[in-house]
Amino acid sequence: MILRVLLSLAGLATALPVAAAAPRSPNIVYVLADDLGWTDLGCQGSTYYRTPNLDRLAAQGLRLQRYYNSQNCAPTRAVLMSGLYAPRTGMYSVNTLERGAAADRRMHVPPNETRLPLDLFILPQALRAAGYATGMFGKWHLGTARPHHPVDRGFDEALVSDGRHFNFTTVPPVEAPQGQYLADFLTDRAVDFIGRNRDRPFFLYLPHFAVHTPIEAKPELVAEWRERKPSGRHWHPTYAAMIQSVDESVGRIAARLAELGLERDTVFIFSSDNGGLGSYDRTEPPSEKRGFTDNGPLRGGKGTLYEGGLRVPFIVRWPGVVPAGTVSDHPAAHIDVYPTLLEIAGGRPRPGQVLDGVSLLPLLRDPGVRLDRAAIYWHFPGYLESYVHPQGWRTGPVGAIHAGNHKLLEFFETGAVELYDLARDPGETRDLAATEPARAAELRTQLASWRTTTGAAMPRRKTPAELAAGETTSPARGRRAATPPDPN
Repeated sequence: MILRVLLSLAGLATALPVAAAAPRSPNIVYVLADDLGWTDLGCQGSTYYRTPNLDRLAAQGLRLQRYYNSQNCAPTRAVLMSGLYAPRTGMYSVNTLERGAAADRRMHVPPNETRLPLDLFILPQALRAAGYATGMFGKWHLGTARPHHPVDRGFDEALVSDGRHFNFTTVPPVEAPQGQYLADFLTDRAVDFIGRNRDRPFFLYLPHFAVHTPIEAKPELVAEWRERKPSGRHWHPTYAAMIQSVDESVGRIAARLAELGLERDTVFIFSSDNGGLGSYDRTEPPSEKRGFTDNGPLRGGKGTLYEGGLRVPFIVRWPGVVPAGTVSDHPAAHIDVYPTLLEIAGGRPRPGQVLDGVSLLPLLRDPGVRLDRAAIYWHFPGYLESYVHPQGWRTGPVGAIHAGNHKLLEFFETGAVELYDLARDPGETRDLAATEPARAAELRTQLASWRTTTGAAMPRRKTPAELAAGETTSPARGRRAATPPDPN
């Protein structure tokens, strides 16, 4: 009798359907270059720089041709981690907004936060709550000392290093082989992290310090590039060698994913934190010093709110989801990364949590999709010294709005505005403010309303007495920088 019952139960078990295992969330790899310009890749039009691994990644995925970050390093990273525009975090720049000589600044600027506020529920925390292993290796720029270090902000493991490409140090301290290049060292850590976390979803954030100044590369690569002739707008052999090291890093990570059979289960994103150091001849008086690259046909470079300072490469590969070899010219921005990755991971924001962006997942699945968004905004209430002149500014206090195909810049010192149709004029060569005053007024009002909503800190004009006491010169050409120009 007992045997008959057991056989009956066994038969019932085989007849019942087996519950399918829950699908594993995709891994996420985000590689961020530092100061890499919009045209600094082969797939982005360069005929000089060689980027076979990034070109292959683009051929296997999607390129966003109108993807925007902040004008320099720290604010972009703050937005990526928080999902919030700069006014909500108070992180507008690196170190201080009081650049240059005080007498040459026509406005009093607000304070600048240099550490990401601790009360924010940031991206790695959200992904870890969704079950992800989280690792970060490279330039953090949001507060290195604890409790602002990335290991206190949601990363299971993190190693911070920037400032030097050779003979670098890390926080926490880790020994590196003598003479090793930082990009190679960080990639070693990234590849190791992938291997150790292959059996669970992981988020790998690899923010390289390359191709940021100092312009230094591995000597053997520089020697090879010196034998090659410049082509098109690009010419600098050491800068080209730095790009090659970043490209090789991407290739090593892609190879490790393929080796472990994780390629199809991984969202692989590559971008840059801001535009390249170059093209200032189109925003400042001519100079023999032209930077290290050229963002043309875009205007301006890092530190400006023109397209060359804000528009950067963005490549995403996700086999089976993102159509291979596709391109989209629909505007997207750094504020969209947090909600996008959160949706991909199946995570949720905290109740009442503000996220300024929209998920790009519909666009990633179908590059023809148009996102429902009124505009993209920027706010920079301070000063950045010129990079190509010992005097003057890359930018003074300025804000911008990108709505539809139009972009308006508002300069707070003078109250002047500039208006461009980016679809017809991506190089921002034809100011339409005088010929389309109604559109300019509408966008200016919209920009002001956004500043109110986000609590944007505004600079304040100096009084005539203050200006007279400081003997301030023209805003376009400051008298003398208090410190050597900082390329950040």
